Amino acid sequence: MKSFDVVVIGGGPGGYIAAIRAAQLGLNTACIDEWRGADGKPALGGTCTNVGCIPSKALLQSSDNFEQAGHHFAEHGVKVKGLELDLAQMMKRKDKVVKSNNDGIVYLFKKNKITFFHGRGSFVKANEIAVSAPSNETLVAKHVIVATGSSPRPLPGAEFDEKLVLSNTGALAIPEVPKRLGVIGAGIIGLEMGSVWRRLGSEVTILEALPAFLGIADEAVAKEAAKVFAKQGLRIELGVKITSVEKKKTVKVQYTASDNSSKTLECDRLIVSIGRIPNTDGLNAAGVGLKLDERGFVAVDEDCRTNLPNVWAIGDVVRGPMLAHKAEEEGVVVAERIAGQKPHLDFNTIPSVIYTSPEIAWVGRTEQQVKAAGVEYRTGVFPFSANARARALGDTSGLVKFIADAKTDEILGVHIIGPFAGELIAEAVVAMEFRGSSEDIGMICHAHPSLSEALKDAALGVDKRSLNI
Repeated sequence: MKSFDVVVIGGGPGGYIAAIRAAQLGLNTACIDEWRGADGKPALGGTCTNVGCIPSKALLQSSDNFEQAGHHFAEHGVKVKGLELDLAQMMKRKDKVVKSNNDGIVYLFKKNKITFFHGRGSFVKANEIAVSAPSNETLVAKHVIVATGSSPRPLPGAEFDEKLVLSNTGALAIPEVPKRLGVIGAGIIGLEMGSVWRRLGSEVTILEALPAFLGIADEAVAKEAAKVFAKQGLRIELGVKITSVEKKKTVKVQYTASDNSSKTLECDRLIVSIGRIPNTDGLNAAGVGLKLDERGFVAVDEDCRTNLPNVWAIGDVVRGPMLAHKAEEEGVVVAERIAGQKPHLDFNTIPSVIYTSPEIAWVGRTEQQVKAAGVEYRTGVFPFSANARARALGDTSGLVKFIADAKTDEILGVHIIGPFAGELIAEAVVAMEFRGSSEDIGMICHAHPSLSEALKDAALGVDKRSLNI
């Protein structure tokens, strides 16, 4: 039996970052993770690194390069003849990117003297963890951090086989471009994976149960996104109800459309992306009295403490947005709390990004939320079509929108759809963390020409002072 100050169950973004920060703070730390790579060896990084954020971004980049070469290089004076898709090489590159990230985490564990155990961790007691094969160890810890992540939610009657009906795992490893691809769920995974395979030649149809498109985003951004995606060729149907899914050589999806008509979608592959469920099976939560909430998440307070003494939980397995960077920040915060520090994490300043083209990113509240709360506000909107750098890039779709308090001018939310939105949103996050105003952003000198000037102009637009429209 081995003893540690901190044992982390799960080696995804929340888990490995928690372990690293705990070790930096001088705590004797261990991390348990069961992921295996194609070679059977440990593959640290969890869902995000292995079958989520990292491989999907690799394929998004590769597929965008293919589309640019086939449809957009000519306007730049770059002519491409005999363009061919080597999907096997594209997948090989994706796997190489994943392996590089896996190896990077192994290096960080060695650098920070973190002890790694390969296997599944489960509670024996609140402070005692059993590790399955191949490690077959029992660990005693002063503190335990549960960071077991989440799994894709299956659609009843259409369980994943990763051949015809695919989760995010199968969607990242289709061996050939399907002629017809169906996607159930128009959320982040559905839009990103639909975009990848559309660019590579699939006819993509996305079926969404909700009546509004991208209801989590600001209405102005969602409206712009729907227009752009439709122009690209993504077919999106809203307000549908799936009645049955039949698998033979192809997949037939029977559904009721928003007008109550009965329809059939036949496709060669079907991606199901209807949300994710927390990974608590195998933890022996009931055996040690670890409280779960009504949805199966580990119940925690605002500081990520569970009902068990010195047992903490972070990331997808607890409340809040299922985002890798949210898990990372919670991991840092918990490690610092264990070490006696008093860190703070504001969920309102955690950004969200959808890595489609154009990218979509936001932080803070939407106009719908501000309006519903009865807050007096002002907005400033600036289109990328009026931005010099966007014109030079040849990518002028989208806009930046600022929402600010009408009395104090404090920034309440920033919403972007356009080139490199995922990078641009960081400026808004910094401003909001420091309780900045739209005037603060508007008064800062931004390089010219740059995409970030669109944020300056949108911020100035709150006071109707935009300079370039």
